[in-house]
Amino acid sequence: MERFAAVERAVRDAPPHALLEAVRDVLATHYTAVSVDLLMADYAMTTLQPVSALPYTTAPVPVHGSAPGRAFGSQQPHVEKNAPDGDVVAHFPVSVRGDRVGVLTVRLPADRCTPRAEEELQGVAQLLGREIVLAERETDLYLQARRTGRLTLAAEMQWQLLPGSSSSRPEYEIGAQLEPAYAIHGDNYDWSASADHLTLTVTNGMGEGVEAALLTNLAINALRNARRAGLSLADQACLADQAVHGHYHGVSHLAVLLLRFDLATGEVEVVDAGSPKMWRLRQGKAEPVPFEAQLPLGMFEDTLYSAQRFSVEPGDRLFFLSDGVYDVASPAGERYGEKALMRAMTTTRLLPPSQVPRAVLRELAGHRGTDDADDDALVVCLDWRGRR
Repeated sequence: MERFAAVERAVRDAPPHALLEAVRDVLATHYTAVSVDLLMADYAMTTLQPVSALPYTTAPVPVHGSAPGRAFGSQQPHVEKNAPDGDVVAHFPVSVRGDRVGVLTVRLPADRCTPRAEEELQGVAQLLGREIVLAERETDLYLQARRTGRLTLAAEMQWQLLPGSSSSRPEYEIGAQLEPAYAIHGDNYDWSASADHLTLTVTNGMGEGVEAALLTNLAINALRNARRAGLSLADQACLADQAVHGHYHGVSHLAVLLLRFDLATGEVEVVDAGSPKMWRLRQGKAEPVPFEAQLPLGMFEDTLYSAQRFSVEPGDRLFFLSDGVYDVASPAGERYGEKALMRAMTTTRLLPPSQVPRAVLRELAGHRGTDDADDDALVVCLDWRGRR
């Protein structure tokens, strides 16, 4: 534990842009590491980009079919023991409270890769993940490493709104993904957890480009403002509705699905203000869960909203989808309808929620064919375990 404490001190004392250099030095000293690399997951969750200063000289690593990608996907250490020079190459997932950030790759002499060393290095990877989240307030280095191409301005605005791509607590696990990752417009998701509740927001934005991003930014921040003031779910919707209508006067509006889960009982409050849909996979059967549709936020002045209730059971898997998923058409004009959705939900039932949205969106891309997406597509997957 003394050498792990040395790593901890070195990382916390390092400047925000020099976390990797600090880890390299201290792992070389205390673990005899031959090399240390940090790979960050890109926004599309398809590649792992080495962290370095621009311009990049090292090619990204694919998530699928690579050793680092295996550690990233399983969220378990993966050790390669057949290196030509006799060294061991170990890959450790870097995550923060269930949010997958990247992979820490460490090359060690074979006799130094003991079970205890592996356990400590996994702890180093988790420590590094937390420090990266803090460092992103002061440096662009890690955010730059998350992109394999340039984001549109609208996408830049949208990604800065998001809480992460996954989250995990004893009561639940969430995974989410937006497409096209580098050119999204108005779709969005948000979540926040307290000791007793989880609040989840799924947004289907209106319009395109920066205007759509501005509309979504206004609505999400209005909802957060109301939530942080301790208002009820229905009042959160009312306040956001007033904010959007007060600015756009009904010309633009926003479709939102608001949910508030009681972590102790599984009771859920819902305000359905638009087009995002919810599906439930229970005991292998996928089915839509309809709610009473209410007006989108900002359509009319002083709209009143009311919350409905339903319950989730341990083992339930919930899907939240924007119309960019279920309205996608094939080259022949066939919509990606309920049968295709049910098939996608059941075939991904063995995957963890963090991997499900990416898998569903891959199938969606296959249905769309070579045509470019003409709308955002949002998939959120939530596994409910309940509180024991």
